[in-house]
Amino acid sequence: MSESVELDSVDWRILEELQNDATLPNRALADRVGLAPSSCLQRVRRLREQGVITGSHIDVDPAATGLALEAVVAVNVRPHTRPIVDQFREFVMAQPETRSLLHVSGQADFLLHVAVADTKHLQEFLVDRLAARTEVRNFTSSIVLEQLHTRALTPPKNLRPKRRRRT
Repeated sequence: MSESVELDSVDWRILEELQNDATLPNRALADRVGLAPSSCLQRVRRLREQGVITGSHIDVDPAATGLALEAVVAVNVRPHTRPIVDQFREFVMAQPETRSLLHVSGQADFLLHVAVADTKHLQEFLVDRLAARTEVRNFTSSIVLEQLHTRALTPPKNLRPKRRRRT
């Protein structure tokens, strides 16, 4: 896990803007956050160097690609040891249906988010591939009816920095 980095109010504004649109040109970003383009570029570079910004991505609508059915699968593996966890993680992340995988505490060991074409495709994935794994003790699947996204990670108001750091 990364160490926490001290962020001021301008850093948070930069992060919010880039999380909402990672393709935003530096000049437009600088205008939105009230900085000179050179200062904005310097801050973005610092945020990358510090590991706050870890990458950029685009969102793809699974339905537009023919993968209209999404499901969340709660999976238990046994024994729950590092080698088994690592093998399972590697297997799941190699599957084209996998959108994300969470290793969690609680009743399930993993939460797996998949996108498939239809219920037949989901059944094939669950029965023929997932259940065939010797480490999979059990699983339950839930069809995603609606998915809402928060676009930007933002601190709660009581934790939001009030002022700008002097650079």
